[in-house]
Amino acid sequence: MKAESATQTQKAESTELDQSSSGLSALSISLKIGYDGKRAANNLTGLGNYSRSLIEALAHQFPAHQYMVYAPKVKTAKQIDAFFSNSNIELKLPKNGSFLWRTLNILKDLTQDGVQLFHGLSHEIPLAIQHTRIKSVVTIHDLIFLRFPQYYKFIDRKLYEWKSKSACKRADQIIAISEKTKEDIVNLYGIEPDKITVIYQSCDDSFKKPFEKETLSRIRATYKLPEKYILNVGTIEARKNLKLIVQALIDVTADYKLVVIGKKTAYFKTVEKEIEKLGLKNRIIFLKNIPFADLPGIYQMATVFVYPSFYEGFGIPIIEALYSGIPVVAATGSCLEEAGGPDSLYVAPTDAEGLAFAVNQILDNAQLQKEMKAKGLEFVQKFNSPLVTQQLMDCYLNILGNS
Repeated sequence: MKAESATQTQKAESTELDQSSSGLSALSISLKIGYDGKRAANNLTGLGNYSRSLIEALAHQFPAHQYMVYAPKVKTAKQIDAFFSNSNIELKLPKNGSFLWRTLNILKDLTQDGVQLFHGLSHEIPLAIQHTRIKSVVTIHDLIFLRFPQYYKFIDRKLYEWKSKSACKRADQIIAISEKTKEDIVNLYGIEPDKITVIYQSCDDSFKKPFEKETLSRIRATYKLPEKYILNVGTIEARKNLKLIVQALIDVTADYKLVVIGKKTAYFKTVEKEIEKLGLKNRIIFLKNIPFADLPGIYQMATVFVYPSFYEGFGIPIIEALYSGIPVVAATGSCLEEAGGPDSLYVAPTDAEGLAFAVNQILDNAQLQKEMKAKGLEFVQKFNSPLVTQQLMDCYLNILGNS
């Protein structure tokens, strides 16, 4: 009886929220929401984590609705299996073959399934969806391929531009993950600001709880982590600017090593040469294939998190660091100040000397570390899942309520 009562209470609360948020009639309280699930069903990092976290948070916070995840195929993995074990999250595979399915043929499946709103989680929505009764939302993470075209192949850049610009023109609403991304959409695509809603991202809830000492000890031993280290997490590519950290490390207190977690690209050779040139091989540890479950522990044992990327759409690793109680040093020039808040430190992404100074400032001052941890943790609550999830559902309901 208690379980039944709790379920009824949740549904009642969801009904009240729906009606108060958008004026939808009582007939619309159980929505069918579709998602582009290509990455949610197949990627174990980045946009895959983002997609699963977003949908799972909605499913838990608003259990009265159905969340239908459309993907051309699905990967067998613990994270993905756990995601689809949620009772109100349903995997939808192509009914009539996968050729051009995500771009066009998916519309038949969406219509047959009674989907009322479709959310393209990464820069694209099906062609001609605007000619159906299905409302659409597209999330734009960044337009880095236009701001820094040198990092992309010509054909890739043109494809990304065509897909994202088309989606922005055709969608009923655009979600930008930062004010900087919104500004880029307005300036580069000529979209009216009123069509764009800024909804920040959160990070996985596992980063929000301190690990037990025994767990941290196991993680330290497993990856041979030093007692004192600076942390950097992200793909090892030119835009992420790891070379600057290496150049700064030569002037950072010698007691501290640098731990780097990220997939290597061709840019790694450039970083490797700089490490050899500066004689820093013994001070830098590269970790790969880290299970996601251990990542929060590696954050929590770091002293400083450094993220001097030239350009980002948002910067989830900064959010992960702040939730882990770690002071952050990041780069100016994009949206990282939005993610890190007023009490993190920022330097130009070309200033190795300034980066070293900022890191040493934190390492040498226990009181500053304490203040940055406390203020950072307070600031990052604006990205907490319940708040972000509420904003997203309000966006959905507003679109449907205005239809």
